[in-house]
Amino acid sequence: MTASTPRSSAPTAVPVRTWKIAAVTGAGAFIAMLDSTVANLALESIRSDTGSTLPMVQWVATGYLIALAVSLPVAGWLGIRFGQGRVWAVSLAVFTAASALCALSPGTLFLIAARFVQGLAAGVMVPVGQAVLGSSAERDQLGRVMGLSGMVVSLGPAVGPAVGGLLLEVASWQWLFWMNVPIGVAALIGARGLAIDGVVDPDRRLDLRGLALLGLGLPLVLYGATEIGATGTTAVTVLAVCVGTLLAAGFVVSALRTERPLIELRLLRRARFAAATLTAGLTGANMYGGLLLLPLYLQLVAAQDSLVTGLMLLAMGLGSAVALYVAGTMSDRFGAGPVCIIGAVLLVGATLPFLFSGALPLYALAAILVVRGVALALGQMPAITAAYASVSAEQMGDATTLVNIVQRVGGALGAAAVVIVLTQTGGSSDPAAYPWGFGLLAVVSGLTVVTAAFLWRKAAGSSRTPPPTPRATPKPVRFRRVWPHSGTARSRESRGCRR
Repeated sequence: MTASTPRSSAPTAVPVRTWKIAAVTGAGAFIAMLDSTVANLALESIRSDTGSTLPMVQWVATGYLIALAVSLPVAGWLGIRFGQGRVWAVSLAVFTAASALCALSPGTLFLIAARFVQGLAAGVMVPVGQAVLGSSAERDQLGRVMGLSGMVVSLGPAVGPAVGGLLLEVASWQWLFWMNVPIGVAALIGARGLAIDGVVDPDRRLDLRGLALLGLGLPLVLYGATEIGATGTTAVTVLAVCVGTLLAAGFVVSALRTERPLIELRLLRRARFAAATLTAGLTGANMYGGLLLLPLYLQLVAAQDSLVTGLMLLAMGLGSAVALYVAGTMSDRFGAGPVCIIGAVLLVGATLPFLFSGALPLYALAAILVVRGVALALGQMPAITAAYASVSAEQMGDATTLVNIVQRVGGALGAAAVVIVLTQTGGSSDPAAYPWGFGLLAVVSGLTVVTAAFLWRKAAGSSRTPPPTPRATPKPVRFRRVWPHSGTARSRESRGCRR
């Protein structure tokens, strides 16, 4: 039974062991997301302490983003080649050690290098952690465990600015990195003994051509789109997006012609997986586009100070975090399609008031932003769950990598599109430009309704067991114990069994 298929009976209970796996993998993803937000708060403090320049210090944030985009495409291959549990543990250990190096950095260049290592580890840790969780849960349990994991992860961007601001007030910027260390160590200790039977194919070769194309193309697209979202369009950022898009297109052509590509794009031939992935990408564009547009609106149009603006965004983040587990439970019981449609319709409803009003009252803004947070949770997490539930254990690494790439590209392009619309309609200082920006988000929300409806319709005719991805010469894969090492490793040969 897939997570997108409507059910007539209650889903099965989630074992304690699966909850523990969700907790430790969620903890790793939490510090990765937390670190991506709080570091930006410390740029001025770092510049002042190190005597550097702001353009140089900016690479503390930019280097993390680029490194994450470099390692993300290879995450699926690493999980299949060496075992998802082992790769997750190593990447978390590297991330934790790099956090300590960031805190101990004697200068800007050392800090940028340590942040680059952090980004490399995070780009592998997040999708491989999701693959570990997806492989350990039954299909009618995925919604709840992914919901819990997503709730923990979403708290990172929600509480990150508040925690970071407090630490900068009472301590120093080094503590923004030191706080990752106990969480990472605790997650590694908690993972001991949680043995996972992961799918390992030691003969799967690395697609070097695909890695070169996507390993260069994806960072360029994300860098260019992110810089457009932060500072507007320049010749460099536009060129980066164009070149990156061409390289990514070359990767698509290469992957479809390669027997064992870096990422199995043939998964997108499945209508249900494609609809779920596109829905996740559109909600990512809506979320990051809104995170860029809303602070500007609250400060420049609604005339709120930075404290009220932060509290409003915190309310939205907490609304999303609280709704995520509910979204997962509803997905396990009713299927992902109906839940995604509810979320997309709520997103439309939470966007329309900004199109037809000037500065909304404070109480109305708070209520709308909480609804928006709930809507993002209902729209995004069930779609991700449906995508993972529609593939086999062997394909889970490819699926998690592909969904994460689509989410990140969607988020970067959504933020860039908002900036372009604001620029072309009067600029961020003109209140008349904001209805156009929110109009763009309303269009994205409407498209999400369409893809969610398609996901629901395809779920009605889905089979119990997803068909295998077509390959020219299927190879047997070896299943062996790969979680952090307790006891004697076991292996057995199999073709089609899940565990």
